[in-house]
Amino acid sequence: MELPYSDLHCHSCYSDGELTPAELLQIAAERGVKVFALTDHDTVAGVQELRAAAVDSPVKVLSGAELTCGWGRGMVHIIGLGFDETDSLLGEYLQGLDKLRLERAGLIAQKLVKRNIPDLLPRAIELAGAGQIGRPHFAQAMVEAGVVNNEAQAFNRYLGAGKVGDVKVEWPTMEQGINIIRQSGGVAVLAHPTKYNMTFTKVRIMIESFNEQGGDAIEISYPGIESGHTLQLDKLATKYEMMISAGSDFHKKQFHWTAIGKYPGYSSNNAHVLSKLLQH
Repeated sequence: MELPYSDLHCHSCYSDGELTPAELLQIAAERGVKVFALTDHDTVAGVQELRAAAVDSPVKVLSGAELTCGWGRGMVHIIGLGFDETDSLLGEYLQGLDKLRLERAGLIAQKLVKRNIPDLLPRAIELAGAGQIGRPHFAQAMVEAGVVNNEAQAFNRYLGAGKVGDVKVEWPTMEQGINIIRQSGGVAVLAHPTKYNMTFTKVRIMIESFNEQGGDAIEISYPGIESGHTLQLDKLATKYEMMISAGSDFHKKQFHWTAIGKYPGYSSNNAHVLSKLLQH
């Protein structure tokens, strides 16, 4: 089965991206993408807008979200694809994540104030709009306030891993994330496994855990991944009889290393998630 060109990992203004779902879809169509999923962080707020825009589009769209989950002492992202975004239990789960993100935002603002930085919470909430608030909104607010020169500097000095604004939250577990995706009819994909600042030995353990807890697929191609790691992830998908996925993880045009529909080419004998999702 020859599968259509797809991008199954992308962010809009409903989380930490800059474009609307309709704008993303238009660019996807221009780039020849045939199947597109919007996977905003911990929200499905943009999915209906995407579906409405797709009525007259040649691009087939899939529901999606990138759920933040706890694993061990760290945090991982699990992409849900092809689920029923109107599912009531999923809605309750996402409301819980919304509450967690707001609580974290308040703590981030408090910690920054103690570093003699103005209270950025109101502006960060304003920048988040109808979407989920996150550290990138604080980074934008810091640039506007003249605290830093750019968003990268904000993360390097204040918001990145181990910095004052890196506030830990008791996220739902990996197993809970997988379960809510699957019970709402979706496929659970482990997002960008090599981007969690782990050794590859730890990545293997994480993938084994993901498989044991019911995960369906591994994202094996995304911007910044080493070609050797793609091969190793593909072998792990084979070992655990999981499907594979790929996507651009697009957020903003200024992030020059990625674009909608852009991710490294790869070859695999494993089933792609589309082989299941396009049967629906």
